[in-house]
Amino acid sequence: MNTPSKLQGGKVWLVGAGPGDPELLTLKAARLISQADAIVYDHLVGNGIMDLARGDARIVYAGKESSKHTMPQEDINQLLVELAREGLSVVRLKGGDPFIFGRGGEELETLAASGIPFEVVPGVTAAAGCGAYSGFPLTHREHAQAVTFVTGHLKDDTVNLDWPALARPCHTVVFYMGIGAAREICRQMIDHGLPSTTPAAVVRNGTQADQRTLLATLGTLPQRIEESGIKPPALIIVGSVVSLHEKLSWFEKQ
Repeated sequence: MNTPSKLQGGKVWLVGAGPGDPELLTLKAARLISQADAIVYDHLVGNGIMDLARGDARIVYAGKESSKHTMPQEDINQLLVELAREGLSVVRLKGGDPFIFGRGGEELETLAASGIPFEVVPGVTAAAGCGAYSGFPLTHREHAQAVTFVTGHLKDDTVNLDWPALARPCHTVVFYMGIGAAREICRQMIDHGLPSTTPAAVVRNGTQADQRTLLATLGTLPQRIEESGIKPPALIIVGSVVSLHEKLSWFEKQ
């Protein structure tokens, strides 16, 4: 592996940190984290990943939790520009993949408009990680010939989605940021044609030591969430692939 000792100054690398397990980092992501002059990282970056950073690196936490944002998105965008203009090599580190519900595109638009060079390093997105570690193959010839990733929290705080396109058989739907809207999500999926008995699940802290998988159906999921007290970060997964959990689950049995 090519491991130059110093990264180019004045440049930003938009890096996916994966779903939590540090061993799911790509080699390139690990190298950049270990060499960067500055790292701006998010709430969903897994435990242990920041330990790779240089001892003298400038570290900025820019995490966003439900209803609790450390920095507005516009300030994060501008911070990346300012750090790069200081001549620093900057890693913008995001949980999962930066281009899948990670606002990576918005940040790069600001960099591009400001003339800041950048690269993108993809990461394992939360849906892939949670599915693999919970025993849910997101596609399966006998269960799902399509998979859709969708946000359960739109910019205008609604859940106004294309429900007829989502509520289809032989289809896996993964809702990011959907815990607060779980009741509406389940109601809409049922109202648009899926049986209330359709398997559904919530995976919290996927791929990490404290991963928790909650099994239910569309009809029972909202109540199960309330009874369990499960909180974000978590994904909702809907589709018959969820029924394979008992057979294919491996991580939580270790």
